[in-house]
Amino acid sequence: MKINTIIFDLGGVLIDWNPEYVFLDAFKGDREKMDWFFKNICTMDWNENQDAGYPIQQATEDLVTQFPEYENYIRLYYGKWENMLGGAIEGTVSILDKFVKNENYKVVALTNWSSETFPIAQKRFGFLNWFEGIVVSGEEKTRKPHNDIFEITLKRFNISAEKSIFIDDNLRNIEAANALGINGVHFKNPEQLISDLKTYNINL
Repeated sequence: MKINTIIFDLGGVLIDWNPEYVFLDAFKGDREKMDWFFKNICTMDWNENQDAGYPIQQATEDLVTQFPEYENYIRLYYGKWENMLGGAIEGTVSILDKFVKNENYKVVALTNWSSETFPIAQKRFGFLNWFEGIVVSGEEKTRKPHNDIFEITLKRFNISAEKSIFIDDNLRNIEAANALGINGVHFKNPEQLISDLKTYNINL
């Protein structure tokens, strides 16, 4: 089956995002304390709740009420969120550029991202304007790996699942895409991505 659509994840694939950029300094280099905080207070599940549309201010107040002794650190999460954005992952941006310039491919993005913070990324990264469209989980009030956000993406851009490739750094999301008939590629680095694309007869 000839591939005609490429669906990119953003964070961890095209954009370097990592809360460690803020919290390693906040915890004075104590990685053990930082890791405990992420596992028990500002967890990934909590963050993904905002990615699915829960209001940031409410989420922050909920957590402060629950863990008042960590209030300063909790408020830091979204207070310094912009500092969690690293640079573009240039190798993948180069791959994106080649797809965008090739008329044989439709190129869209599907991201787990709060609708409140996504405009910050849009201002910083010009390549986000290259896509035919971007499905932002926070705007849809759902998120990967739930089936509905993949189905929204397929329907919105008239994508045939079996003719598409979905690139994501989270294996959980890849497995969800595969279950719907979408060809998932688990992203680790740009070099590996180029190699994996060759298995679909895509040579960049």
